[in-house]
Amino acid sequence: MNDDPVMDPLPPEDQGNIRFLRILVTVLTATMIAGLIAIFTVIVIRFPSGTDTLPLPDQIVLPEGVNADAVTLMENRIIVVSGNEILVFDIEGALQRRISLSE
Repeated sequence: MNDDPVMDPLPPEDQGNIRFLRILVTVLTATMIAGLIAIFTVIVIRFPSGTDTLPLPDQIVLPEGVNADAVTLMENRIIVVSGNEILVFDIEGALQRRISLSE
């Protein structure tokens, strides 16, 4: 006696459903691949090439007792946030404005 299980072929009404699922999986796979290619293309196009850098001073001298918590670079300003005040420097590194945030 043979104990190997024999796979019965699917009935004809189920073969159409299986064919539909195969087509659906193929289309979804192609869509996902196209989406990944599109995302990669947008990332490559949007990132700067590294040649367009802002002109920055060699150093910025902070006032006595000020430690920089955050620095923001703009085209014509450099903004330094320190604790409860904001320091605005021009692009050459000279202090232009000092704004206190304490109440």
